[in-house]
Amino acid sequence: MSTEDPGRDIRVDADGLQLAERLRAEREYLNLKQEQVAAVLHISRAAVSAIETGRRKVSGQELKQLANLFGTSVDRLLGADPEVDETTQALFRTTKELSDNDRAQVLRFAEFLRNAGPPPEVVGDSLEQP
Repeated sequence: MSTEDPGRDIRVDADGLQLAERLRAEREYLNLKQEQVAAVLHISRAAVSAIETGRRKVSGQELKQLANLFGTSVDRLLGADPEVDETTQALFRTTKELSDNDRAQVLRFAEFLRNAGPPPEVVGDSLEQP
């Protein structure tokens, strides 16, 4: 282990690789560049690359900052949260940036859809009500 970078450890374990892959996937999903992540963490782009390949460990503080940047939880980054389907995750991330009023409108619409029942079936050229 290097004395210059106490988070650097060349030994790579399965959990570390999974975390590295989740961090890279989150960054790519949000279309962030490694340089942008590096600026938030106050580390070099090369250090972000090392984190994403599992060659550098992530400190607890860095993990909190990454979770905040990615709009998710530390537990999810660590793989402790149950998997959420992609549509639900995309809806969460999209609505997070909306105003309180707009989020309330989206919620009302989602509740409307949930209570509306199944859509009518298409039979031939016409719609049939169930």
